[in-house]
Amino acid sequence: MTGRLVFVLALTCGIAVGNLYFPQVVSPLVASGLGVSPTAAALVVTVAQLGYAVGIFFLVPLGDRVPYRTLVVALLGLTSVFLLVAGTATSLPALVVGGGLAGVTTVVAPLVAPMVAGMVAPERRGAVTGTVLSGSIGGMLLSRAFGGVLGEWLGWRALYLLAAGLCAVAAVVLARLLPSSEAPSRQRYPALVAESVRLLWAEAALRRSCLNQACVFGGFSAVWTAVALLLTGGRYGLDARAVGALALVNAVTMLCTPVAGRFADRWGPDAVNAVCFGAVLVAAAVLALGGLGGVAGLGAVVAGTLLLDVAMQSGMVANQVRIFALGPQVRSRLNTAYMTCAFLGGAAGSWAATALPGWPWVCALVAALAAVAWLSAARRRGRAPAERR
Repeated sequence: MTGRLVFVLALTCGIAVGNLYFPQVVSPLVASGLGVSPTAAALVVTVAQLGYAVGIFFLVPLGDRVPYRTLVVALLGLTSVFLLVAGTATSLPALVVGGGLAGVTTVVAPLVAPMVAGMVAPERRGAVTGTVLSGSIGGMLLSRAFGGVLGEWLGWRALYLLAAGLCAVAAVVLARLLPSSEAPSRQRYPALVAESVRLLWAEAALRRSCLNQACVFGGFSAVWTAVALLLTGGRYGLDARAVGALALVNAVTMLCTPVAGRFADRWGPDAVNAVCFGAVLVAAAVLALGGLGGVAGLGAVVAGTLLLDVAMQSGMVANQVRIFALGPQVRSRLNTAYMTCAFLGGAAGSWAATALPGWPWVCALVAALAAVAWLSAARRRGRAPAERR
């Protein structure tokens, strides 16, 4: 695992993950372009995240059965095709189908994380996982930042077409750079998929990580779906570029995940998770002030989303450090269960953001989800050591 390969893999993760997040900032443009309501246009975000959860559950287990190079390159190629379909859609249903299928296949990051974990020494696993995850965070944040600007300038279709091109280029590059490898398992595909469910049932540490991330990521997705509606609505009257600028400010969270990984290596993932839950509760309170409008309200939105982003990403590193320690032969299946639960929580949060009656309710949802995760962790700490797994 050379430094160059780590960088390329991090960049590829960013490209793949970005496909899920630029729709968040251009949904108002989709609404005006296709003549539908903003709430209906936001369905594109929810379906893409549901598709991602489906792809994680059914495709990521193949990482334990199919050589990584073959699988990663094929998925990037398919994602490019589906993004092209979405970018040329002339109706909302066609866009939802194309974006949803792209969500299913853009699951490169959950494949890369266990691959990298198996190629480094255990004492470096947290740091390297955090570095690769920083690429995913970069894609998540920068796709929203530049998506807003490019969407206002070139239109929402250009973003889908650009993303299709980037995925095609990444497929070609990784076809040349990724080393050949043998899959660690010879199990049949149905057994691989069933194994993820079995592991979720059997491993308390995996269930704990899944609950942690589903709660925090659900709140995160709710905020980023609702903030586009908040900033482009009557209270602020801004455009998609403002949402993109907000995401660009939050790009500093890319620097936090390697640090969180080192803390998880040194102090353990439980300690990192506990700090993250507290940070999410504080973020919810700060974000609630965003409903006031004006300069003060906008400052609260910036500060609150920044704190929420740092907490969510740092918690993700800690959770992955915990689950990757459970077994080297089943890391893809462990990550399948974990990421499926996380993105089911994210899709539920995105849907809730469009169903709730206003911004204060979205902030209350974020606080409630963080409280659930914190109470679950506190309950575990109160058990006898022998009962903890």
